[in-house]
Amino acid sequence: MSSNRPFVALLGLLALLWQPAAWADVWAYVDDKGVPHFAAEQLDERYALYFTDQAPADATRAGSVPMAPTRLHAFFEISPDYKAVRHLLREAAREHDIDYALLQALIATESGFDAGAVSPKGAVGLMQVMPATARGYGLEDQRRRPVARQLADARTNIQVGSQHLRRLLKKFPDRVDLALAAYNAGLKTVRRAGNQVPPYRETQNYVRTILALYAVLKPAADKTAPRPYPQRERDDFARLDDLAEPGAALKRDKSY
Repeated sequence: MSSNRPFVALLGLLALLWQPAAWADVWAYVDDKGVPHFAAEQLDERYALYFTDQAPADATRAGSVPMAPTRLHAFFEISPDYKAVRHLLREAAREHDIDYALLQALIATESGFDAGAVSPKGAVGLMQVMPATARGYGLEDQRRRPVARQLADARTNIQVGSQHLRRLLKKFPDRVDLALAAYNAGLKTVRRAGNQVPPYRETQNYVRTILALYAVLKPAADKTAPRPYPQRERDDFARLDDLAEPGAALKRDKSY
């Protein structure tokens, strides 16, 4: 896929020319469809180190050398799939009061900005939304357009996924990590874990990956708290608590 060659070349250049310390923040590989996959650890031999916030061993300058932002921002500059939907991310970020960089990081992790992604469990699109979840947010099956097909539309997918993420951020107002864990594994799973990230490798990797991407895309000093939620919206959130979650990442862990 020629439109993805710049990103493939970028990963190859990183693998060949730059080998920092082993505790890297984010690893990545590009599949045969040109879709990038990110992880907080090297899940298998396909993954190459994408970026780290640790200086190379032979650095001559004192202090940390921030190599990560250049490489991560380069991906968002050259990815045609990202550029095709960034206006939709801005729209959803404004409407649902979510940090734009958090949406960037989540979608990069969930689907690599592949709008046609469908998980084995049926999660659809950029934000990997389950049809059952979308129905809870008002999407209805139509004669020739079932909910799953509607979720293949980028704007619809981002709007529904953002609504769901916003609800989870409200559930855990001071713990973005728990909101992300609930997006991946389900709200009830996080509650059963004692309001902690569940002890599943898949979910823990998912949360760490998004937070690492987010930290680079949006410096901590610039992060702002979401606005307060009105009572009516809080009541709507409570009504939605029993919905299936849209968790996107492939759940290989048998303990799910």
